[in-house]
Amino acid sequence: MRFAEIDLLGVYVAPISVLMVVAWIATLGLSRVAARFGLLRHVWHPALFVFDLYIILLSSLVFLVAR
Repeated sequence: MRFAEIDLLGVYVAPISVLMVVAWIATLGLSRVAARFGLLRHVWHPALFVFDLYIILLSSLVFLVAR
C-alpha cells in the first residue's frame, strides 16, 4: 500500500500524523489502565515506559497500515 496525503477539512496532512494521534490516544488509555492497577510502580522509569509504549504502538500501527 502506498501512503497518500489525507484531506482534513481542506488541509492535506501526512498519514503518519494521523497515526501518531491514534497511537497517542491508545497510549493515554493504556497508561491510565496501568496506573489504575498499579503497574507503573513496578517499572524503573514510568515516563520512559510510557514513551516506549507509544513507540511500540506507533510502529505497530505503521506496519498494519502498510500491509
